[in-house]
Amino acid sequence: MEAPKLLLLILLIRCDLFIGKSLGDGVTPQEAKELRDEVREMFYHAFNGYMDHAFPRDELRPLSCGGEDTLGGYALTLIDSLDTLALLGDKERFTVSVEWIGKNLRFDINKTVSIFETTIRVLGGLISAHLIASDQNTGMRIPSYDDELLHLAEDLARRMLPAFDTPTGVPFGSVNLLHGVDEHESKITSTAGGGTLTLEFGILSRLTNDPIFEQVAKNAVRGLWARRSKINLVGAHIDVFSGDWTQKDAGIGTSIDSFYEYLLKAYLLFGDEEYLFIFQEAYKAAMKYLFNDPWYVEVNMNSAALVWPLFNSLQAFWPGLQVLAGDIEPAIRTHAAFFSVWRRYGFTPEGFNLATLSIQQGQKSYPLRPELIESTYWLYKATRDPRYLDAGRDMLASLQYGARCTCGYCHISDVEFHKQEDHMESFFLAETVKYLWLLFDLAAGPDNLVENGPYKYIFSTEGHLLPATPQISLVREHCSYFGAYCRNSNLRLKTHSHESAETNSSGSQTRPADSSFLSRSSYQSSSPVSGLKVRNLMGLCPGLTHGQRFGISFMAPVDPSSEDEQSSQRETTEIQSHSVVLISNPNPEVSLSGSHNDHENDPAHAPQEESPSSKQRRLTGGNL
Repeated sequence: MEAPKLLLLILLIRCDLFIGKSLGDGVTPQEAKELRDEVREMFYHAFNGYMDHAFPRDELRPLSCGGEDTLGGYALTLIDSLDTLALLGDKERFTVSVEWIGKNLRFDINKTVSIFETTIRVLGGLISAHLIASDQNTGMRIPSYDDELLHLAEDLARRMLPAFDTPTGVPFGSVNLLHGVDEHESKITSTAGGGTLTLEFGILSRLTNDPIFEQVAKNAVRGLWARRSKINLVGAHIDVFSGDWTQKDAGIGTSIDSFYEYLLKAYLLFGDEEYLFIFQEAYKAAMKYLFNDPWYVEVNMNSAALVWPLFNSLQAFWPGLQVLAGDIEPAIRTHAAFFSVWRRYGFTPEGFNLATLSIQQGQKSYPLRPELIESTYWLYKATRDPRYLDAGRDMLASLQYGARCTCGYCHISDVEFHKQEDHMESFFLAETVKYLWLLFDLAAGPDNLVENGPYKYIFSTEGHLLPATPQISLVREHCSYFGAYCRNSNLRLKTHSHESAETNSSGSQTRPADSSFLSRSSYQSSSPVSGLKVRNLMGLCPGLTHGQRFGISFMAPVDPSSEDEQSSQRETTEIQSHSVVLISNPNPEVSLSGSHNDHENDPAHAPQEESPSSKQRRLTGGNL
């Protein structure tokens, strides 16, 4: 890479940060409301176009106003859009859509589908809509609803289980919903394909009380992480039988991206410290070997030798993930760099070469991806810096003037000439529009399920709303509400004013899927978890440290005379911790909370002990 060019671009970016801030000051609350309403109209232009011209086929052809089946031929866009309808408060459309799906959707079809895409789009869409439709507290409960979407989700997930029957535990990339894995199915799958299943499968286990789904998804993550390099990097593609890496390029973008994302989010939603431990090690390695401030490059997973000095559009989720981890300063710089590419072309191309400062050959398209908008939302939520409203306004204008077409919004096949292509991915309605709407609604004074609802939410990689309800986040807790009992005899009862879903759980070691592994069992036999705090009176049970749970530190004998004192100290530490502390923040002035309410109900906190100064630097997050 030519150093003068890169230095010039970095200087331009940092200058752009200052200019952007002054421009963003012009987005008043009233203008934010107008922009929010414009995004709502954008959603219905595309959604109505799909329902009028493509439904029940999978996706819309927005230029020709037709439909096409791209995944399984089961109304993919409608399923992917369900929780967006709920977020917008459209109870009538939400109800009609849920009822149609419950009556008409079936998965006993002879279709070979992607495990990854089916999980994040269909399974996630069904689970999210089920949790909204079945809960009175969401304000969107459907009286006639009888868990039809949950039954469909369970049926779909069971049809995908044969894909996990591999020596490594990492699933095949595809499965036939009627016949299982084809004998000629490729043994090569991506890291993201095997490592982005934990949220949807984990929630399904909790809702059905069948641990098999969570076990196979976690086993896949373990299978990938066990084959990491000595410097804690993972490659892009792996042989699910031999465990050999077939593509050893390590990065945070294509084929790997959501592996990192689900490590952190699985910890935040389930409180499982194993995911946190892996995330911290993987994140540390990524920042050491992949981060070329403010960009990220691809390197060889073993030697860290540079392979590609390339920004690809899927990397744009990373600043948003850093917000959740509490690493704000590099997130700000990287977002500014990525947004400079958007401003240059009006969209982000699939690939931008950092050596030539031009679009990578053959990667000129923009398929309506949400990742940069997603990170813009998270950074605005974290900092309330108006520059991110200005960025959102620019991105909205690009979509309206460059991508809007007859019946919806078109792929851009060439970002230099804004050439439209006759296709609209379902994730445009599930993610792109959703994050834009949330951004402006947050600025206008939020009034939606995510910001003002009864739960804190994790967003799946498809943008689906996954609530941190007690049934989902506290299922492994061995201390009961209202202090009913605790399996440890040294129970201490306290009343806490902050409601939180903070859990530090561990999962038992599992084997790759086989006939004995697929047996049904109850969560009641799961290993205990410590750290629960709720507004009600309840017990705090002492637990093992992460190292003790996973065999990486010696568990010294406990002196009974000092056990009570240690338990009391542990309580004090946990009572004082209310926020997500995963990555230390070098700037004590940057805070994730844009309002006084953002940090009250964080679903997780880091288990490490903190110094008083580090507690002052700790970043707090709202909905995750």
